Amino acid sequence: MKNIKWIFVFYSIAAIASMCSIGIAVAMRSIPFALLAILALIMIMGNGFKTKKRMREQGVL
Repeated sequence: MKNIKWIFVFYSIAAIASMCSIGIAVAMRSIPFALLAILALIMIMGNGFKTKKRMREQGVL
């Protein structure tokens, strides 16, 4: 088994939490909360992909 890259575990848990927040916002019928959760999801996923690309270029992955 290979070593776990804990930064990606953190990014995935944060992305799942923001997806859950979108569902909660829809249930609460709160448009500002939903938009904030969508923005957070986009930022988390973008940072995760950037980190993966940077690590791949450095030869860490």
